[in-house]
Amino acid sequence: MRNTHGTPIWYELLSTDPDASKAFYDAVIGWTVAPAPHSGMDYRMIETASGDNVGGLMRLSPDMVEGGAKPAWLFYIGVDDVDATVANITSEGGSVHLPAVDMPGVGRMAMVADPQGNPFYVMRGASDQPSHSWERTGMGKCNWHELSTTDQAAGNAFYAAVFGWTYPDRMTMPGDMGDYVFVAVNGEVMGATARLHGQPPGWLFYFRAPDIDAAAARVKAGGGTVLAGPMDVPGGDRVLVARDPHGAAFGVAAPGAPA
Repeated sequence: MRNTHGTPIWYELLSTDPDASKAFYDAVIGWTVAPAPHSGMDYRMIETASGDNVGGLMRLSPDMVEGGAKPAWLFYIGVDDVDATVANITSEGGSVHLPAVDMPGVGRMAMVADPQGNPFYVMRGASDQPSHSWERTGMGKCNWHELSTTDQAAGNAFYAAVFGWTYPDRMTMPGDMGDYVFVAVNGEVMGATARLHGQPPGWLFYFRAPDIDAAAARVKAGGGTVLAGPMDVPGGDRVLVARDPHGAAFGVAAPGAPA
């Protein structure tokens, strides 16, 4: 997947029960998660209703869980050179969780973290075809990336230095919550960063569903928990934040009511 350096290109759910996760997210977002493979690693593609892949669902093995891995959503950021980017990440105060490795037919990747400890992957895909997993209003795709961090200014500086992200605007939040700072890659706004304020730290990804109220009802019916919303947000969408039945946090965005 060859995208502009610093572009989000893939989303990955780590789950202890992929069958249950498939049933939950197929209902909430409208995806089709592939069934378990017949052999090898239990890694399943996540497909939107239009037939595009948005990410993958990976089973956490008992050894992974024993080593501290928990159900979570992660994302991959496309880069021009994985090794040079990893070196830049460490020089800017980040850390390496899994060193760079080649996966035949997939690409080269490494799992890293920013200086505040928030994990993500960097990747140079083997295919020349660009990824469309992130699309601002694409149905079933990731529409928004939101970082809650213990040091917003330092985090923003890190991502600017490593990926060339810019911060074109900000919105003052109520009380002592600080500013909601918008993030752009290649001139397109893709999300925002915020100062940690009562919510878990890390990256949160909003996936688009047709109807926010139906999504909220399906979260609850599927054993998940709605943490915030549904609520209106600037730009006309309605959103919610939730946890799936295994504890992984995610967001849902949907079109607002017609004017």
